[in-house]
Amino acid sequence: MVTSNSIRRSLEGIKKMATLTRNSIQRKDVESQLITEQKGQTTKRLWWFLGVDIPLLVTVLLLIGLFEYGVIPHYKNGFFCNDPALSFPFKGDTVSMEVIVSTILLLPFALIFITEIILFDSTYTMRTKLNYVSRKTAILYRNYIYGLFFNLMTVEVMKGITGNPRPTFFDICEPDTLKTCNGSEYVSTFQCTSTRFAKWYQTDSYHSFPSGHTSLSVYCGLFMAWYLQQRAFNWRHRTVFLVPLAQLLCITYTAVCSLTRITDHRHHWWDVLVGAGIGVITLLFTVLVICDNFKRRPQILKGNPMTDSQHTVRTLVFDGPQQSSDHSQPS
Repeated sequence: MVTSNSIRRSLEGIKKMATLTRNSIQRKDVESQLITEQKGQTTKRLWWFLGVDIPLLVTVLLLIGLFEYGVIPHYKNGFFCNDPALSFPFKGDTVSMEVIVSTILLLPFALIFITEIILFDSTYTMRTKLNYVSRKTAILYRNYIYGLFFNLMTVEVMKGITGNPRPTFFDICEPDTLKTCNGSEYVSTFQCTSTRFAKWYQTDSYHSFPSGHTSLSVYCGLFMAWYLQQRAFNWRHRTVFLVPLAQLLCITYTAVCSLTRITDHRHHWWDVLVGAGIGVITLLFTVLVICDNFKRRPQILKGNPMTDSQHTVRTLVFDGPQQSSDHSQPS
């Protein structure tokens, strides 16, 4: 009797082991299939990116360059003879084109990467930390560039449609009809005759509306300030002034780039006002629609054996980990 019971229990154990082994094999097959499908989807996305997105981006940038150098025809608005609003001498730019381009491209990337490094839980290995932060930074920066692209295209189209002269128009362009017009006569057609400035400067002299410097700097500065507010600020930090100070620098950057366009007589005040409006609108679209207001979403890191209780997020200059929960994962 005892022997038969032992044999029965042994058979039941063997059946359970066989069932577990079969289930394990099935799970591995499903996982292998999912991994293969994910790799296939990644390859397809890469080919679409290289075959469609990159050529389209290069084409648009090429068109912008041709427009800026006057190769593509665009509208030239007229002017009133001896208009004092267009008679300011050109004395250079406080914030040059090189500075504005380099800052709107480099500053957000550096800020996002450094902030995400600090936000990430220090209990992970450095390799896991860098891999995750790099992906997170790439996603946020991609969204930022997407909005920046819309911003730039809007400004360029409006400049081409309006063709308004800058306050330094007479000094840079030296229009041929300026020498023959009288009083406050309106001149509708002209050709720039300046020999002191390059062709690009002469073409740019009637691209005043709206201000591209203002639009881009407002978008960039407010994007960084908003990102810091959503991702890094917390009243429980050891210091509550570090993040606001960084935000103040972002706002100061925006104000300097925008207001110097008026003080340098490179734009009329309404050019700067409309440029700021374009920057704010594209910012709202990027942050609220594309970035979903920088919400933190739970995400499990692949290949990491840590338990859910260890998936905690540290905030910038915070003196300890937040309360862990079932969903407290790095984002």
